[in-house]
Order: sequence, then structure tokens, then C-alpha cells
Amino acid sequence: MSSIQLPKVLQNRKTSLEQERENSQKFQALSISKAVNQIEQPIKEKHVRSTIIGTFHEKGANLFWSVGLRMPVEDNPIVAWKFCHLLHKVLREGHQNVLLQSQKYKSKLNDFGKLWGHLREGYGTLISRYCTLLITKLKFHQQNPKFPGNLQVTPDELMNFGENDINNYFQMAVEMFEYLDDILALQNAIFGSLDMSRSNSMTSSGQCRLAPLVPCIQDSSPLYDYCVKMLFKLHASLPADVVSGHRERFLKIFGELKQFYINASNLQYFKNLIQIPLLPDSPPNFLLQSDLRTYVTPVVVMPEENLQPDHQDSIETASFFEAADLVDLTPVQPPPPVPPQNGRRSSPSPPAIPPLPDIVAQRDQLIQQLQAEILRLKGEIQKLLAQHEEIYSQLQDQIVDLETKLAQKESELTQERQTKEELLVKAEAASAAEEVQRKAKEKEEKFQKLKDVYGNLRKEHITLLRQKADVEKQLNVSRQKADALLKTQTTAEEKLQALLSERSTLEEGLQQTATEKDSAIAELEKAKEQAVAQTTAVQSRLDRILNEKSNLESELHDLLAQKLEAEEKLEESDHISKQVQSNLKAESELKMLALLESVVKQAEKMLQNAVSEMDNPALAAVTCSSDYLKCLCGPADKTLEQLGPTLDKYRADQEGIDELANTVTQAAHNLSWLLLHGKAVSQTSTDIEIGDNMLEQCKFIGNGALQLMGLLKSKDTWGGVSEALSAVRSQVQSLGTLAERLEGRGTPLDTAGDLLESELESMEKAIDEAASKIEEMLSKSKAADSGIKLEVNSKILDACTALMAAIRELVIKSRTLQEEIVGQSKGSASVKEFYKRNSQWTEGLISAAKSVAIGAHFLVEAANEAVTKGGKLELLVVASQQIAAGTAQLVVASRVKADRKSGNLDKLSQASRGVSTATGAVVAAAKACRNMVENADALDVSGLTLHAAKRLEMDSQVRVLELESSLQQERMRLAALRRHHYQLAGEAEGWEKKLHDFSTDWSQTPDIPE
Repeated sequence: MSSIQLPKVLQNRKTSLEQERENSQKFQALSISKAVNQIEQPIKEKHVRSTIIGTFHEKGANLFWSVGLRMPVEDNPIVAWKFCHLLHKVLREGHQNVLLQSQKYKSKLNDFGKLWGHLREGYGTLISRYCTLLITKLKFHQQNPKFPGNLQVTPDELMNFGENDINNYFQMAVEMFEYLDDILALQNAIFGSLDMSRSNSMTSSGQCRLAPLVPCIQDSSPLYDYCVKMLFKLHASLPADVVSGHRERFLKIFGELKQFYINASNLQYFKNLIQIPLLPDSPPNFLLQSDLRTYVTPVVVMPEENLQPDHQDSIETASFFEAADLVDLTPVQPPPPVPPQNGRRSSPSPPAIPPLPDIVAQRDQLIQQLQAEILRLKGEIQKLLAQHEEIYSQLQDQIVDLETKLAQKESELTQERQTKEELLVKAEAASAAEEVQRKAKEKEEKFQKLKDVYGNLRKEHITLLRQKADVEKQLNVSRQKADALLKTQTTAEEKLQALLSERSTLEEGLQQTATEKDSAIAELEKAKEQAVAQTTAVQSRLDRILNEKSNLESELHDLLAQKLEAEEKLEESDHISKQVQSNLKAESELKMLALLESVVKQAEKMLQNAVSEMDNPALAAVTCSSDYLKCLCGPADKTLEQLGPTLDKYRADQEGIDELANTVTQAAHNLSWLLLHGKAVSQTSTDIEIGDNMLEQCKFIGNGALQLMGLLKSKDTWGGVSEALSAVRSQVQSLGTLAERLEGRGTPLDTAGDLLESELESMEKAIDEAASKIEEMLSKSKAADSGIKLEVNSKILDACTALMAAIRELVIKSRTLQEEIVGQSKGSASVKEFYKRNSQWTEGLISAAKSVAIGAHFLVEAANEAVTKGGKLELLVVASQQIAAGTAQLVVASRVKADRKSGNLDKLSQASRGVSTATGAVVAAAKACRNMVENADALDVSGLTLHAAKRLEMDSQVRVLELESSLQQERMRLAALRRHHYQLAGEAEGWEKKLHDFSTDWSQTPDIPE
């Protein structure tokens, strides 16, 4: 039965061309669907190549768009991203009709981009940017249809596209700039979406995002080349300022495109796909046409692709195209007709049916072929599985290695992060100085812009003055013409006078002839004819003269009319000239005032920033010397001194606006610089009172300068500038005086280390000398004294010797701890550099060493007075307390930078307690000796009478009152001396008054006995 129905099926079979076209369309739709799938990996080149070949088969992109619009591009972002990539490749390399037929889908792309633009994460922004780029490409080819999709044209073709019209080149350059801007925007979005700390270029997701950059690089390279050549042509035909906008836009694109190529070339993914050109270090100089000869065109090179398809795709393609060959579908030819017998027409016979055994044989043969093909494919599958297992094991080993490397990299990354945090902390300290420099640079740029504006106004003023000179020249020419007309009038009048004189002469001749008529009648008769002839001639001549007179009179009237007209024009020209001059002067004055107001506003803003920066906590790290501050006061006072005469000069003759603007800007700059450095000096001043006065003076200067700039803004308030200027100058001079008072105070940082070593050595030497002198006094006292005096001297000198020994031990422990501190904290710096960086700590040690040395000398003198000369024992108490205070200061200064767990610090604390004990022993010995002396000198009252006892009692009361008064005065004197001593010590050694830094150490300071 099946053999009978087979021919009926074959009767509806399509022609070979239709079948081939249908198979081609199915294959192209299959390639597009395989290329644009939902797997996050780059599209395969074989599917792209098949799609491009399909556009040449179809001679257009209708099939591509019909298949693409049916895909879920609005549902899946990966499908949408791959569709944009495939469309870009098709527009570049597809059939020439693809660009023309795709123009009607720009609105689709626009809606498509807006839809995905709402998704701010992932592929949303990337798809929106890519749709914008594709729309720009379609618009570019619509406006420039002669460009092919891959943008590859020769230089001659590029020049011919512009039709030798500079406007066309100008517009074409703008369109190419827009094209490049969209390419750069897309690459910025792609690189911005990647985490560059990971190897995104070697992962499938990273490659999926990076793959569209290949056609972007292919488009950007020729566009850059065409822009360079067209800009050289524009600069050769137009002035440089006309194409300055093109030049600036190209420089911006050049920098971004160069960075794009560098970023892409560093990725491993692109090394096997494309050879990226490198742009030169500096952009071409379009102002020099000679640079065009040295310009090198960047060329993008694509490596040869492996055109062999994968085995699985070969099987699918073969099975798709050879499905029809599994059954022989050739039409069955009917048997030839049987000729009629015996002349009869035979009736039509049914078609011949092929024998059934042939069909069964063909089917068996086909089954055998398929089984053989199945066996072959099974063998290949087994081989592929073995290869897959081998590759899997290799990849497992690589994964283990990579995990080990990843752990190492993570540890290195942790270390790098710690280093980065340290560098950030260091960079924050330098950011403040950089910010100040940046603001100063911005202010300089603003000043330069104002200077350029002033130059342009000055050029316009010069141009108007030249126009005025031209008008004056025309007036002079008109005056010369009027003078010529007056000369012509004078000449005509002279000719008229000559004709009148000639007429009078003729009339006189006629009268003379009439008088001689009677005496010469005969002669007249004879000469009648001659006289008549002469009279006729004279009459004609007279008529001619009268005619000339009338003509000259008419010419004279015309000349007079022309003279009046010329005078009117001259007056009108003078009026116009005066009006133009007044308008120019008023306009120039307004512009100058506007310029001055702008300069003053900028100066006021500069001062306002300086005043606000004085309250900025970040400025606390800035330091400055008083010498440099004093140097800054001079230029500031000088510019303020110049400001008054400059303003008076401008008010007098309305000239010198440039000098006034420069003076105002310079004064604001100097005052701002002075305020910031004054703040820095005030916060590092060793004298708190002077520092506070200096800071207060800086605030007065800032407020006075702002008030001065406010008066300079308006022309109506210039009357009060002189008074404000004098106030600011006096304040600046007062600040300079305060800076002079700070000069020379404090220890130089470079010699701090040497001075510390010198003071410590002097202290040790003083302690040794004091100990030796006390021992010498003890030996002398033992040899010369006896009784109570020897006992008193021995106790005092023994206590002083024990105190010197304890102090020597304390100094040794302090030196050991100091060396440990310097060794641990100096790092790679030298010892002097360490002392220089820690100048305040060094000055504290120097002060403590000086105090101990002075106390040692004082103790020796007090002991000598007490032993040899019977001096007061209270001097010993004071001297021992002073030494104890100096050693306590030395201990505190050493503890500031010492490690709390240091063994040397514990030893120093023990030595400090020893000093305290020895000091207490000296005090106790002094009190005991005083009691012994008082007991020895006790008053014997056994022999006193009543009157004598009363007298002694009164004398004793008077002595008590005198001693109390003397004690009160001495206490006041002691307080005054201490205040003066602290002030002198602070000025000489640079002590800081902020004791809160040492608050944690005072709790561990050894107690000083009273």
C-alpha cells in the first residue's frame, strides 16, 4: 500500500531551487537562533559567519530581522546583548542592502534601548548604550551612503565624498566625532561593569561582555584616521580659531581612545582575536601641515580564523541538508505508451507499479548503511568521551593549582590592602597641600581669563579709535574741498572785476570820441563806417562779457550752495563724531567698571576662602616660620601702599584700569597667603600670648580686607577706601611686628640632637663634680670639726652624697632608655633626623638636663654654705627639691616615647623612686640637724627676772611678726620669679604649653617631698 501512495506524495514536491532556498532560510534561522541564545558566553564566529553569508544569499536583511524580532530580546538581557552584537557584525560585514533595509528599524532599536535603560544593573545600561551606538551607525550611513558598512575607503575616495566642499568636510567630521563618542561611551560602560581585580577576560561571563569591543575597535580605528586627515584639510583651508572646537573635541577623543586601546590590549582575551593598534604618545599638531607627512595610519589586523566547523555542528548540518537524501525522492517516470494494435486506439492503462522486491532491497540496503553509520558514530563518541575524561582530569589538576594560587593571591591581597590603608593615611596628609595648590592654580587661571577679557576690550577700544581717525580724515577731505570751492569763487570774482574795468575803459573811450565829434566831423564821417563797425564789435564783445558774467554768477551761486551743503555735512559729521566718541567713552567706562567689579569680586572670594580656611581643622598640620611670615608682610604692605595712588589716578583721568586690576588681584593674593601662613605660625608659636595675638590680628586683617573689597565694588563708595586701606596696612604692620618678636626663639631643629647630647654630658659632668666636691667637703669637715658640728656636717654631706649617687644612677638609666627609644623609633632615619622630627620631645629632655645640672651646682653651693659658713639649712631643702623636680621632668620626658612593657622603663622608675627616697633623706637630715642646732642653742631662762622675761617675750613677738612679713614677701617674690623663669625658658627652648599630651604620664611621676 505504501508503494502505491508514494507517487501521490511526490507529485506535490517543490522544485530544486525552491527547496534549496527553503533549506538556506532554515539554516540561516538556525544559525541566528544558535548565535543568540541564553548562555552567558560570547557568540561563536561560525554562527556569525553563517548569518553574514545568509545576507548575501538573500541580498538583504529582511530574513534576519524577521527571525530576530521573534526572539525574546525584551525578556532576557543576555539574548538582547548577543542580538546587538550580531546586528553590529551584520551591519559591518553583511550585504550592502543590509544598511538600507535596516533604516526602518531604528525606532525599534530606540524603544529597545529605552526599555533596557531602566535596568541600572547588569546588562541594562550596556544594552542601552549599544542600541544608541547602532542607531548612530545607521544615521551615519544614511547621511553618508557612500561609506560601506566596514568603513574601509581609500584616501582619494574619502576626499571625493566631500565633493571638494569644505562645509561637507566640516559636517562629516562632526558626525564622525559623534560616532566615536558613542563607541567610547560603550567601552567605558563595559569596563566599568567588570571587576578588574579578577580575570574577567578569561571567564565566559567576562568574554560575553568584552566580545562586542572587537567590532568597536574595527570601527574606531578608521574613524580616527579619517578625522585626522579631514582636520588637516580643514586647518589648511580655514583659520585656526574657526576649527578650534573641532580641535578640542578631537584632543578629548584622542585621550579616551588611546586609553581604550591600552586597556583592551592588556587583556588576554583580545590577544588571539585582534591585533589592536597603539596610538602615538602625543596627538597630531594640526597647525603644522608638515605633521601630516609623518602621520602613520593605525591598522587593525584580524588573525586568520579556523574555518573548520565543530564535529557536532557538522553532524547537525549534514543531517539537516541530507535528510532528503535518505529516501530517493526523484520523480518516477511513467512507462512509454503502448502502440495501438490493429489500428485501434487502446484505452489508457494505469501507471506501472515498480516491483515490490526492488523496494525491499533498497530499504535493506539503506538500513545497512544507517547501521554502519551508527557504528562509526559510536566509535567516534567513545573516542570523544575518552578525550573528555582526559581533559577533565587535566582541568581538575589545573583547578587545584589555581585554588592554591588563589589562596596565595588572597594573602598577598590582604597585605596589599594593609599597605594601601597605610598609604591612604599618608596621602591624606599631602591632600591638604595639594588642595591649596589646586585652588591657587584655579585662582591664577581665573585671573588669566580676566586678563584675556581685558585684552579683548582693549582691542575693541583701539578699533573704535581707528574708526574715529577715519571719520576725522573724511572731515578733513570735506574741508579741503570747501577751501577749493572758496578759492574758485575768489578767482571768479577777480575775473568779474577785470571785465568791469575793461568796460569802464571802453566807456571812457566812447566819451572821448563823442567830445572830439564836433572838431572832427569830417574825420568822423570818413570814419563813420569804421566807428559803426567798431561799435558793433564792442557791443558784441560787451554782450559776450555780460553772458560770461551771468554764467560766472550762476556758477558762484552753485558754489555757494555747495559750500553751504558742505558746511552742513561738516557740522553733521562733527556731531556724529562727538556722539560716537561719547558713546565709545561711556561704553568703555562701563566695561572697565564691570571688569574692575569682576576682579574685585574674585579678590573678595579669594580672601573669603582664606578667612574660612583659617577655621579649617586640616590646616593644623601646616607649619611656617616667623621669618617667612615677616618676609610675606613686606609685599602685602607694598601692594596695599600702591593700591591708593592707583585708585586716585584712575578716578582722576579714567586711565590705568589694568594697573588697578592687577594691584587689587595682587593685594588679595598676598593678603590670602599672609593669612594662611599667619595662622600656621600662630598655632606653632612657643609663646601662647603672642600666638593668640597673631591669630586675632590675622582675623582683623581678613575682615578689614573684605571690607576694603566691598568698598571697591561700587564707584559710589570709593571715598571710604583710603581710611579702610590705612587700617588694613596698620594691621599688617602689627602682624609683622609680632613676627619679629618671635624671631630667634626656640631651638634650631637641625642642632637639636647635638644640643641634647651636649646638655646631657654637661649634666653628667655637673653631677660628678658635685659628688666629688661633697666628698671633699666631708673629708675636710672630719679633719677640722668635732662635736655637734661634725655630726651635723656628716649627716648633711652623707645625705647629699647618697642623693648624688641616686641621681647618677637615674641619669644612667635615662640614657639607656633614651638610646632604646631612638633605636626603636628612628627607623631608616639617622639619630639627628629623629631628634629633628621630635623637636618638642627633644627640647623637653634638654630643659630637664639643664634643670638637673643647675640643681646640682645649687646643692653643692648650699652644702658648702651650710658646712663651712654656717648657712641656712633651708637652702639644702630647696636645692634637693629642685634636683628632684628636674629628675622628675627627665623621667616624664623619657616615658612619653618609651614602650610601656620595656624593662629599661621599669629600671628608670626604680631609679626615680631612689631619687625620691634620697631627696626625702636630705630633707629629713636638714630638719634633724636644725633641731640639733636649736636644742644646742636653747634659751636658759633660769636666771631671768620678770622684767627681763617680759622684754625677751616682746622681742620674740616682734621677731615673729617680722619673719611672717618677710615670709609673705619672699613667697610673692618666689611666685614672680617662677613666672618670669617659665616665660624665659619657653622663649629660649620652645616649650609647648599644651600639657594634655603628658596627662597620662603625670600619674606615674614620683612624689616630691616637701
